[in-house]
Amino acid sequence: MKLKGTAVIELTDVNTQEVETYVEENMVTNAVNNILGLNPMAVFYCEEEYNTGLVWKDNLLPICPNMIGGILLFPKALEENADNIYVQSDNLPVAYASNDVNSTANTARGSLNLTESKALDNGYKFVWEFTASQGNGTIAAMALTSALGGQNGFGSSVADASTFLQLKEVDIGNLGLEKQMVLFETAEVDFENDILYSITFEDSSVRVRKVRIPIFSIGLNENINDSTYTVLKDKVIPASTFQFLGSYTLYGEFLDGQDGYWYGFSNEENSSGDATMLWVKISKTDYSIEEGSWTLSNAYLQAVGERATDSSYPERICNCCMRNGYLYVPSYNKKGIYKINVSNSADVTLIEFGFTSGGNPLCESGTCELYMTLIGDLIIGADFQITADDTAIKTKGNERLNHAATPLFQYKHFLLGWGGSYGNEYRTMYLLTPYLATINNLSSAVVKTTDKTMKITYTLTEETE
Repeated sequence: MKLKGTAVIELTDVNTQEVETYVEENMVTNAVNNILGLNPMAVFYCEEEYNTGLVWKDNLLPICPNMIGGILLFPKALEENADNIYVQSDNLPVAYASNDVNSTANTARGSLNLTESKALDNGYKFVWEFTASQGNGTIAAMALTSALGGQNGFGSSVADASTFLQLKEVDIGNLGLEKQMVLFETAEVDFENDILYSITFEDSSVRVRKVRIPIFSIGLNENINDSTYTVLKDKVIPASTFQFLGSYTLYGEFLDGQDGYWYGFSNEENSSGDATMLWVKISKTDYSIEEGSWTLSNAYLQAVGERATDSSYPERICNCCMRNGYLYVPSYNKKGIYKINVSNSADVTLIEFGFTSGGNPLCESGTCELYMTLIGDLIIGADFQITADDTAIKTKGNERLNHAATPLFQYKHFLLGWGGSYGNEYRTMYLLTPYLATINNLSSAVVKTTDKTMKITYTLTEETE
């Protein structure tokens, strides 16, 4: 069965009632097929009597108006590739709409016309409307998306929890502290090879564990609840300079540089003077290391992360991330974020937010907290985003994740993480909701302004091949 989509855009001048009409056809991506066809870590199966997975009805099915139930409008054209399912941060949507009426103050969001939108014998007809004050900007491309993805895109000043749909949590509370910490200190996940890398610092050494865990393949004696993961390699690398600073609370973090190396950092927060940062760079090929110490002049940093030395529960606080060779660490006063070149510590930039962040984690506060994570090339914090060109965007700051210790690891639509709090430990999988289900590049860009309303009629039908 082949899908065909046609969109009609009508811009109506509120003063003259003159109507501009644009008719465009789309291509369909692999977004829906990926959700229906992929099952990483058996996220859509139940491994226990009481299922903690997502109820598909009215969340994902029927496909229209759920898995496909929203629209995203972009300022630049999209690459017409079936595997192009998410945009980069230089082309975030300027407008969007979901499968309901917008009752919020979000002026980027339009409303579904509930009367004209309907199921057809061979498809679905969506009709979205934007008032004169809604959805303004340059529109060069459109894409159908999920109903949740159409609520706020990647996050807005009104709400940002709709970006992540929790698919399943798996209780790993019975693994024991030592085995839990191997998962909680994950720095990288190689989905297609069923491998994760867990990195920590102990006994004056960096410890890297290569772990086999069922993701897309499962062995004869393996389970899908993380209880049977296998440590394939346990490499202990002595360090002479690098350490986790602190005494009872240890300060430090390990991250994937996505450049052939893992990186470790350690600092204690400072409200004045210069910041001291210990660092280590670990080769993924031969486990050799480089290490050293930076003095960052007049940089007032929060700590990059924390571990506990004596706790009954697994603990990890992650308060930094890496992108394109730079370490990003929040400023002490919560008014910005420092960008530090890991190859040249003299290259330090303070990116001002233009507001004071609430300084909250993406999850509920507890023994594990995740303060920021990298999705594609977009840094997402609790109430801010940092695009690839280092533009800061303010968002609402909703709590949106289950207890989180690790960054979120992405495979296509799926986001994976481990975390817990005071004896409640989980592995959690999410769906990243603002995906591109279709791609519809306009023949020429149109500009929606405050003197025009906009109506988009998007018809998606099943055609016999």
